[in-house]
Amino acid sequence: MELRQLAVLRELGERGSVAAVARALQVSSSAVSQQLSALERRAGVTLTEKHGRVLRLTPAGVALASAAADVSTAMARADEAVARFQNDPGLPVTVSAFHSAGLAWFGPLLNRLHSSGGPTVGCGDEDVPRERFPALVADYDLVIAHRVPHDPAWPNSVAVTPLLFEPLDVAVPVGHPLAGRASLSVDDIRDERWVTGHIGFPLAEAVNVVAAAAGRPLRIVHRINEFFVATSVVATGAAIALLPRYTMAPRQGDGVVLVPFRGLSVGRQIDVLSRPETLARASVRRVLAELVVVAGQR
Repeated sequence: MELRQLAVLRELGERGSVAAVARALQVSSSAVSQQLSALERRAGVTLTEKHGRVLRLTPAGVALASAAADVSTAMARADEAVARFQNDPGLPVTVSAFHSAGLAWFGPLLNRLHSSGGPTVGCGDEDVPRERFPALVADYDLVIAHRVPHDPAWPNSVAVTPLLFEPLDVAVPVGHPLAGRASLSVDDIRDERWVTGHIGFPLAEAVNVVAAAAGRPLRIVHRINEFFVATSVVATGAAIALLPRYTMAPRQGDGVVLVPFRGLSVGRQIDVLSRPETLARASVRRVLAELVVVAGQR
């Protein structure tokens, strides 16, 4: 039974005529009659009967109208519960991120929320191929995702909050002939050996941008998604790589130097994905706002 049909039946019991119900609900009398007929077919019993020119409820109709009032009360309580839930700033929030974003931002995010009395956050690392990020909104309130600019946009089924565009620089070992350059052209690196991510992951797609600019495939000799491992390979001099400028910049002692490209924009867009209705919750909006601040402190 539809709530609208039950509401019409209840109104008829209280107002006493189809015309009065139509005026109250701002619909036509024929629309009221159609709703009543549909409800009667669904119930399988006679709900109304004519007394002269007046349409009244049968005993079954009276019983169902009483139940309709109970349903309306329950729905009002449910609406109130949802409103309290959405407006509660302290409800827990779950956040996922690919590895380098989690490494860079989970700590500062948790510290900021703890110091300001914000909601508790449950963090999870999810390093998946680009097309699998949207599905994670079924498991997490907020999903930190990345893609390269020429990838398809995120589907319309998810809400998207942009965080930043992060350049990807060329990582070369300390002592490499290119390590002292202020910037690099495509010609400088077209003959190098490369370590990049697995096919389908954004960093592997970013290397394809370099290959397209070079006019030929690059020599991919290692496929490693974990940046710490890739950095250790680069440090040996076995290959060069693309590494993020902000979220995973090499530290002193890693044996790796980042050099930006000249005349070629290579990078990834980092966004937060969520179900649209999730953003109705005050606690989720609070965590998202803090995440935007943390991502901007680079």
